[in-house]
Amino acid sequence: MSEQRFLPAPEDTDRLGAELATTLTPGDIVALNGDLGAGKSALARAIIRSLATDPALDVPSPSFALVQPYDTPRGPVLHADLYRLADASEADELGLLDTPDAIILVEWPSRAPAIAEAATVTVTLDIPEDGVGRTVRIER
Repeated sequence: MSEQRFLPAPEDTDRLGAELATTLTPGDIVALNGDLGAGKSALARAIIRSLATDPALDVPSPSFALVQPYDTPRGPVLHADLYRLADASEADELGLLDTPDAIILVEWPSRAPAIAEAATVTVTLDIPEDGVGRTVRIER
């Protein structure tokens, strides 16, 4: 199943994140694709805050830590940013697939093909030519 939407404002990204969170179950892997600045981190933050039922939760970018874990009422959540990986083999060392009951959100999944292939939900965010809002395609 595939759907496409236009997100005119950041609040729309937050609403989409909350909506996606309600559909995720332990073991889901969400591949977040898009260029720099497309909104991958913003969407991941919205999903995590919704899963944690805490709209004020501090959700830092995992750009330097590579993986940021969260304990939520729905179980463990792992937020990974693979942008800095030099080689796909480095993804194995992160242990993302070692917690089968976790919901895993992965930015730049193309840097680790095995993780990209395991994704149960693929989200692609694009910046329109006019720079206003975002388009998003969700595939399940």
